[in-house]
Amino acid sequence: MPSADCCVIIPTVRDFECLRAYLANARSHRFDVSRLHVVLLTEDDCDKPRMEAMLRDEGVTGEAFNQRDRTHWLRSLGIEKYAGLIPRRSHAETSFGLLYLWASPQFEYGWFIDDDTLPLAAHDFFGTHLANLEFSGQVDVVSSDKRWVNVLFEKFERHGLYPRGYPYGAMQEEISIRRAKVDHVVLSQGLWINVPDLDSIRILSEGDLQGLSRTRTVESDFARSFVVDAGNYVTISSMNLAFRREVVPAFYQLPMDDNPWKIGRYDDIWSGVFLKKACDMLGKSVTTGRPLCVHNKVPRNVFRDLNAEVPALELNEHLWEVADSVSRGESYAEACLEIAEALRESRVQLINADFLGYLAEHLEKWVECLRLVEGGS
Repeated sequence: MPSADCCVIIPTVRDFECLRAYLANARSHRFDVSRLHVVLLTEDDCDKPRMEAMLRDEGVTGEAFNQRDRTHWLRSLGIEKYAGLIPRRSHAETSFGLLYLWASPQFEYGWFIDDDTLPLAAHDFFGTHLANLEFSGQVDVVSSDKRWVNVLFEKFERHGLYPRGYPYGAMQEEISIRRAKVDHVVLSQGLWINVPDLDSIRILSEGDLQGLSRTRTVESDFARSFVVDAGNYVTISSMNLAFRREVVPAFYQLPMDDNPWKIGRYDDIWSGVFLKKACDMLGKSVTTGRPLCVHNKVPRNVFRDLNAEVPALELNEHLWEVADSVSRGESYAEACLEIAEALRESRVQLINADFLGYLAEHLEKWVECLRLVEGGS
């Protein structure tokens, strides 16, 4: 049996058995599941033995890591002083999955899958993501006059939605589409039907107090996959995502929730901004669209999400401009460090602007930690 070259990272405190549906999808589309190694990221009060039993039952390699396990793993690599890079009880614990992947050179590809999603039967989930990452040829390249591309632009006239993290100042954009040859795709973002990925303000504007959305997305809302043009930004949601190993130094999932400002909900969004800037500097591409997943978001307190988002709402309008000011960087690690320097030196007069220095410190430690892991592997 060949060694796994795909590391599938699933943060889970709810329905870890969503993995069974993804493996069934792989088998139904004749994808070789021996290529998959699963990393379940959970908490000390969750049922880790049941997770491990599921992995054995499904016949796939993998591990389940709770907080104690993560601490022990970091210690085993001699990098326990970097434990602060991984926030506690936060979705941004996915950064541990990136460290795990980086420590094993066999993994050429990584996946992020959220545990409140399921694959669509007709979509070859793993195969389509890999085809996107290996694609070279003509494709639709999308840009806008606001330099932000709404991933929901195709049927905007039907639903009027903007995704979580999309700057309010970039709304009412004009989309342009051209055909161009694209290669060197390093990130494949799949989108979602049923519950869209929205911020709390947009959810509340629909009168929904359950943290969901009264407007839903359907498969016909997404007709194509497309590449976001250089110099343009896009919200990157980690619920349905595949990427090449090479991007890890510029793809740190930023420290949310467990910070002095209590800022949350921007880990994947802002890491996506930084990665997109790095990709533009390095001539790499990001594709968005297929494969779709079903997002069965669990009802939640929308005001709790609002409290996590509000402290950084103003930052979200301008953080991309700080990253965009960077012009140097010949590798992902260099790009990450240049962005960190830009964040530290920024003189923006914004609410909670000192959070940018906090991010800069973590980005620098991230690159330092990766270099130690790489040197010891």
